[in-house]
Amino acid sequence: MSTPLSATRLLGLGLTPGKLRGLQRISNPNGTLTMVATDQNSSMISMMKKATGKEPTYAEIADAKVMLSRALSPHCSGLLVDGYYGYWSTVAAHAVPAGTGLLIRVEKSGATKNAAGGPLGEVEPGWGVHKIKRCGADAVKLLAQFEPTEPDSAEHNFEFTRQVYDACVEHDILFLLEPIHFALTGEKDDSPSKLARKATTVIDSAKYLSRYCDIYKSEFPGTFGQETDAQLADNLKRLNDACAKPWVLLSAGVDYDKYKKQVEMAMKAGASGILGGRAFWKEFFTYTSPAERQKFAETECVRRVTETDAIVRTGTPWFAKYGLTTDDLHGVRAAEGWHARYGGGAAAASAPGKADPNAVY
Repeated sequence: MSTPLSATRLLGLGLTPGKLRGLQRISNPNGTLTMVATDQNSSMISMMKKATGKEPTYAEIADAKVMLSRALSPHCSGLLVDGYYGYWSTVAAHAVPAGTGLLIRVEKSGATKNAAGGPLGEVEPGWGVHKIKRCGADAVKLLAQFEPTEPDSAEHNFEFTRQVYDACVEHDILFLLEPIHFALTGEKDDSPSKLARKATTVIDSAKYLSRYCDIYKSEFPGTFGQETDAQLADNLKRLNDACAKPWVLLSAGVDYDKYKKQVEMAMKAGASGILGGRAFWKEFFTYTSPAERQKFAETECVRRVTETDAIVRTGTPWFAKYGLTTDDLHGVRAAEGWHARYGGGAAAASAPGKADPNAVY
């Protein structure tokens, strides 16, 4: 019989008990990740206001999130929700099956911007990593808008990312990081200057930030029509090489057909999955009646998610990024006494106030 793989190897890779369990909870059985996002508060509110001509109430937003969650969560490995409107209502309504992992975003929606147009991230008031852990979620998600050429916001959000990363280590909960590029002052989303730097920004951001997370959520490194498919494939390869951790592709609100092609290219380049939102459901808010919304969610939205899931399952399992196989993981065993050393050691039992909260070993 072969010698079991020591859990020390996992600990050396940052795969502590809480983080490893979080990965198991949000993954497909083969180690890929098909995740759906319903945490976009600002965009949802704008869509609802455009459809109805009035500001939506808290209850209307919560109802929409629960409806989407109930329709889509059975067809994905993980569901991303927000704490303000989504999580408690979704859980209390039994809208997510037990087999689907839950991620909660930690950042405030609509960050303050500096003079250069750089968003300065902050935690949702009254919220935090400790509360996300306490309420039973499987992972923390942080959006950190990042442009390395704008040093003020870049340094702010770099430190913000590290603080959230450290808090997730302290509470031993999985951390998913989402850096996105943004328009500088005077630019629009379709400005040539913004489009020209997108690929470089996305790849460089991965170089700087991907070590400070467990799953890296990346933008597509380029734009259809701006670069050739061959160039985009090369950009994806460079992104994969730059990522220190397993990575998944976000949707950034593009139309579904375009996102599907992006996903196919990303899986071939080494991605482990997706975390998409508006590409799956944005037309949901063009319907004004609950019955019409529910029908769209249960038909077209489900079709998109299941179709994408089939593509995702051809991707790279998250554990392959760590040089591990399924057989490796099945053979892992922990050393006797690990429970006493975990999370602060024996001192934690006798003097909790003096234990090192960052000692996760």
